[in-house]
Amino acid sequence: MSQALIIDAIRSPRGRGSDKGSLRPIKPVDLLAGQLRALASRTGLDTSAVEDAIIGCVSQTGEQGSNIAKLATIRAGWSDAVSGLSINRYCASGLSAVQLAAQLAVSVDGLAVGGGVEMMSRVPMAADQGPLTHDLELQRATALVPIGLAADAVATLEGFSRAQCDDYALASQQRAALARSSGYFCSVAPVTDSTGVTLLAEDETPRPQTTADSLAQLQSAFAAMGEKQGWNALLCQRYGLSAMHHVQHAGNSPAMADGAAAVLVASERAARHHGLKARARILATADASVDHTMALTGAVDATRKALKRAGLGVADIDLFEVNESFAALMLHYMRHLNVRHDQLNVNGGAIALGHAMGATGSMLIGMALDELERREQRRAVISICGAAGVAAAMVIERLV
Repeated sequence: MSQALIIDAIRSPRGRGSDKGSLRPIKPVDLLAGQLRALASRTGLDTSAVEDAIIGCVSQTGEQGSNIAKLATIRAGWSDAVSGLSINRYCASGLSAVQLAAQLAVSVDGLAVGGGVEMMSRVPMAADQGPLTHDLELQRATALVPIGLAADAVATLEGFSRAQCDDYALASQQRAALARSSGYFCSVAPVTDSTGVTLLAEDETPRPQTTADSLAQLQSAFAAMGEKQGWNALLCQRYGLSAMHHVQHAGNSPAMADGAAAVLVASERAARHHGLKARARILATADASVDHTMALTGAVDATRKALKRAGLGVADIDLFEVNESFAALMLHYMRHLNVRHDQLNVNGGAIALGHAMGATGSMLIGMALDELERREQRRAVISICGAAGVAAAMVIERLV
């Protein structure tokens, strides 16, 4: 079976997912539509040739409801011939959307778009009031613990200290600040309002003033919840722990963000037919699901599956772009796959850059491509985990 090509991958800068965020004045449909317009402009795309736009979005309610994928194509002025599908695989949604778009492009020998959008300043996490966050009976009966406590459980089982997690978080901030100031994020398309005024041209979430001392002063985010709501006892009993060690806090956890991304994929024949030059080839993709209580370790399993399907090993990969779900999970990823820190999230990750839930997975593709091109390297793995154990991974190869 032929492999899908990545023609281009763009993303918005990430805005703070709060009332102070620079992107908050615009609606999610407009944020995504802006990226779709930018994608078409950069590639010279005839949008009537696009089979489908598959868009990841976690909180599909309010302004992010009503199939935002289709509505954004209309808002972007794309051809009515383009269909639209909104999907939710929790935080893996954006990467899964691109995977589905790639499979579609190959199967119909055509073009498709995958991407994601999430505006946490306007549609807060859990705004849909779904059972994952709002059905306590389901959570108790199935041991669906809050994800921050799952991260603490991983740290406890693996023996990761608070200092190790903070060291990782500090590196993420330093790398993101350097990459932003050095102009490494070539796939960023600035966001403008309806009058053409630029609202945000670069990521506003990094905190370059972060120090080891400032991180050390932050209080654990999940200790009180774990004790008061009985989750600590459940985790200790389930995994044979003598006590829970709460190492995650606001400074070594992903920052809530606003953002959108769009990735144009094509079959080889369709790319030639439409005169589109590809930036990369998708060698393999994989979905995975792991222990739903521990939940966030699935990026390891998804990466292994994707590498096996590509006929490659960790040693064959130059760069790893993995969503920084929590610092402890990045330490877990490096340990279990034998990935070096100087290969992983070399320009920072969600701890510094922010996590726009439904968009992050597709954003990572552009970040990986930018850096492969800058370094003139060959291959990258993109991976991301989500709630309830789901995860996705993709192996890409730069084309020269």
